[in-house]
Amino acid sequence: MEQVHCTTTTREPWNKGKLVGQKAPLKLKEIWAIRVRLQLANRRRELALFNLAIDSKLRACDLVRLRVRDVCHGSGMSSRAIVLQQKTQRPVQFEITEPTREAVGAWIGHAGLTSENSLFPSRLHSSTHLSTRQYARIVDSWVRQLGLDKASYGTHTLRRTKATLIYRRTKNLRAVQLLLGRSKLESTVRYLVIEVNDALEMAEQTEV
Repeated sequence: MEQVHCTTTTREPWNKGKLVGQKAPLKLKEIWAIRVRLQLANRRRELALFNLAIDSKLRACDLVRLRVRDVCHGSGMSSRAIVLQQKTQRPVQFEITEPTREAVGAWIGHAGLTSENSLFPSRLHSSTHLSTRQYARIVDSWVRQLGLDKASYGTHTLRRTKATLIYRRTKNLRAVQLLLGRSKLESTVRYLVIEVNDALEMAEQTEV
């Protein structure tokens, strides 16, 4: 009887050998350092991507899939937007601040995008929009420019940054939960590593 030998090819996970887990949020000075670098280099697409990533607090998969129509009404930029999250199939709203509206508007005009176009088109012909892998590489380049350890930062850094700043200023966990589009308060606490940070802050302020 003839024997048939089958061989299977296994793909190596993209994150093999990499540290995974909670990524550190950016500090205010780091946010502005990246913005200034992108502005001076006249990198319109990356400035729009960076600003919108901070404002929207979206997961990478939702951010790269945005269309022009999601953030624009007619020829004008919206001050708020709503999208359906791919992971949870739950809608989430986010604000688009004036600096972000200016950056995104400048990018749309420069790229000649129309309402149905992807907001961040891929430069590869195989995809209509930027991939999450491409987005991750761009984030890595921002992190490297600041001399930060890229193992501690990633696309979730951009999602967590503004949410963390809001919590630190207001301590309003329910508001942060809504802004992140998360279903449970407990998962929001774990996501922001709030209890650990709060405990350390209290310990630092306690003299013995």
